[in-house]
Amino acid sequence: MGKKATMVLSFVLIICMTGVAAFALTPKEELGKAIFFDENLSINANQSCATCHSPETGWTGTKSDVNAHGAVYEGSIPNAFGNRKPPSSAYATQSPILHVDKKGLFVGGNFWDGRATGEKLGNPAADQAQGPFLNPVEQALPTPADVVTRVCASSYGDLFREVWGTEACDPDKVNLAYDYIGLSIAAYEASPEVNAFTSKFDWSMVGKAKLTLQERKGFSLFQGKGKCQRCHVSNGRAPLFTDFTYDNLGIPKNPENPFYTHNPEFVDGGLGDFLASRLDYAQYAPANAGKHKVPTLRNVDLRPSKDFVKAYGHNGYFKSLWGIVHFYNTRDVLRVCPGPYTEAQALAANCWPPPEVPQNVNTAELGNLGLTREEEDAIVAFLRTLSDGFVPGR
Repeated sequence: MGKKATMVLSFVLIICMTGVAAFALTPKEELGKAIFFDENLSINANQSCATCHSPETGWTGTKSDVNAHGAVYEGSIPNAFGNRKPPSSAYATQSPILHVDKKGLFVGGNFWDGRATGEKLGNPAADQAQGPFLNPVEQALPTPADVVTRVCASSYGDLFREVWGTEACDPDKVNLAYDYIGLSIAAYEASPEVNAFTSKFDWSMVGKAKLTLQERKGFSLFQGKGKCQRCHVSNGRAPLFTDFTYDNLGIPKNPENPFYTHNPEFVDGGLGDFLASRLDYAQYAPANAGKHKVPTLRNVDLRPSKDFVKAYGHNGYFKSLWGIVHFYNTRDVLRVCPGPYTEAQALAANCWPPPEVPQNVNTAELGNLGLTREEEDAIVAFLRTLSDGFVPGR
């Protein structure tokens, strides 16, 4: 955890403990928030960043019925679908620029496949923020100029010029203005409004809440027998529960993903596919085929109601925390399903489908953990303590 994030946590905790008014956003953060929630920044004026990254659901997918099946969201244009579920936009802002570490592992970047490297704007979150506006299966605007024109003509256009200068809307400086838009969104995504650090777990770390016996047992298992800690690092006062690396967990193809309707032979190679597109990284592609970003576990169970379905895994195959924990525990123990089963079908048949990408599957840290059902439930109970918005004493 960096110094800035620790200071933010301390400030937020002081606010919550003393009852002082909510953290005031800076002008740049306010601008980023306005852009983030603006549906007009899409071809049919019907989709914003928040459409797929809602605060009520932990800054990820907003529709229970979509999450319960394909988990991929329709773009601004009807029947336009991508191939992955929306990752959480919270806490991802602290991901470093994509690089190879001393162990030869790729670390950092954003998107599930790391393609928002941070090399362009010095910030992976800012690079990522520019992508959906021009993606034909997302907000689908034709050019950066279309995005900039709409921002400059919006109700917050004056704020845009105030933050970035009077020439920010100069039509001859469109590319620079488009960079400002990405940086503004990243500023909001890095703010305490998005990265709140106000979960029950956070409060327990400062003695303002107490985890139950089951939750404490789950945390112990998380750090030990469950091996979760190896990738979802929980060290420090305000851990991010990710090491920003990439892994192939052996997740099956999601048979309900609408993307496969028009692309039945598609195989999601994740980081490997992105690396293969770069001459400087192509040599690393085979060893990273099938790997996807290790996400933060913060807000992993945040939902507007108990019956709201969240989806887990890069393709949304799993529909419950217990389901994905059980998969981590038993992937290599149970028999292989005879067909492209959904999670519900696999759990009912006590089997798991084969991995979508059989290469590079992590067998050292999951697949045969030997956890009992009671231990699985304890880990789930702990994961549920990571949702922001917990109020001590209630």
